[in-house]
Amino acid sequence: MRRRTALAALLAAGAVPASARLAYGAAGGPARAGAGTGTGTEAGGGPRPPASLLGEEIRRLPTSRREVALTFNAAWDEAGIAEVLEVLRRRGLPATFFPTGAFADAHPAAVRAMGAAHGLGNHSYSHPFFDDLDTQERAEEVRRADAAIRRASGTEPLPFFRFPYSSTTEESVADVNDLGYAAIEFTADTNGYLGPQGGMTAAAAAGRAIDALGPGAIIQMHVGSSGDGVVLDAEALPLVIDAAEEEGYRIVDLREFLVPARAATPSGAA
Repeated sequence: MRRRTALAALLAAGAVPASARLAYGAAGGPARAGAGTGTGTEAGGGPRPPASLLGEEIRRLPTSRREVALTFNAAWDEAGIAEVLEVLRRRGLPATFFPTGAFADAHPAAVRAMGAAHGLGNHSYSHPFFDDLDTQERAEEVRRADAAIRRASGTEPLPFFRFPYSSTTEESVADVNDLGYAAIEFTADTNGYLGPQGGMTAAAAAGRAIDALGPGAIIQMHVGSSGDGVVLDAEALPLVIDAAEEEGYRIVDLREFLVPARAATPSGAA
């Protein structure tokens, strides 16, 4: 109940910037759930991944500038979400969240809070090993997750997919690309999800991210606990931000790497 209250507070009374409440790619108001293709099952009709993000799994952004991206997976509980969102809000920084569809169905308020201020990617519906699925089963996982994230957030998810367990194959990446998604993986995972019982500390989690800093680095963290309510990545986040900024890195929004949607040609125009 305390976490739900904190999440509700982030959505109210100015905790989330008003400008961030608009869904990405919306042209005059928030995107409607199911907007885009009309089916609510494919990547929508907003900005698309450029060619540089297709054809392979992406573990580093295509840039030579001192830019890094913060990303968070959400597949378990919501223990660290309020703290992570508050740190990002206070520092005025972007991140991208990758919830599963099952998480979105179980924790719609949490997904709504994440989507109100940041982009939402797709992390499958039930978090299976995609290596074990055929093309049709992969599509079903992606589409079910997309629909669940739309319902929960009221926004159009980004055309970014992150494979469960980071388990990818050339075929599965091609299947995801065919659905309109770039396969966004990571340069380094903090391993904070292992928790104290897994031998991790907040400092160790931050150290893994800091060691991976470089142009285009994508840092993967998690907003859930390992069952004990302790979210080391939430504790590590300020340390990672401080180190990145001290080393001259700009923390970027993955949405900066999308291709803007083309304006529709008026009927009858040449």
